[in-house]
Amino acid sequence: MNFYQILRSAHSGWRYLVLILLVLAIVQALTGWLGKKPYTEGNRKLNVFTLIFTHVQILFGLILYFMSPLVEAGIRYWKMEHISMMIFAAILITVGNARSKRIVEPAGKHRTIALYFGLGLIMIVAAIIAMIKADPARTFWGVS
Repeated sequence: MNFYQILRSAHSGWRYLVLILLVLAIVQALTGWLGKKPYTEGNRKLNVFTLIFTHVQILFGLILYFMSPLVEAGIRYWKMEHISMMIFAAILITVGNARSKRIVEPAGKHRTIALYFGLGLIMIVAAIIAMIKADPARTFWGVS
């Protein structure tokens, strides 16, 4: 197994951690916002871990982008769509986390996290669905 294959497997497997953390952070933010709960240190830590895991995933992806034979072959999805959609999702998550820090009231913090992290999750799922359409040999949950 070479470095490219190891990194590709890491990138493929790490997505589950990112998706799980995103869903947990969104659910926690929605229950906090709609249930008018306080914004706790646990909320903040979950949001930061979600942000960190997303950034690690993007780092794996960027390294792969410059090593990938699919990009070198000029396959449009890998060269343009996947990377731009995933970077945009990471930007949404980063902006949401940063904006929530500036808000004082707990409901506003929860609402900001729910909105931005939710949009980031939608973008990630849309990119994965587009990947399946671009390469029918891949599945949504399958490790590639």
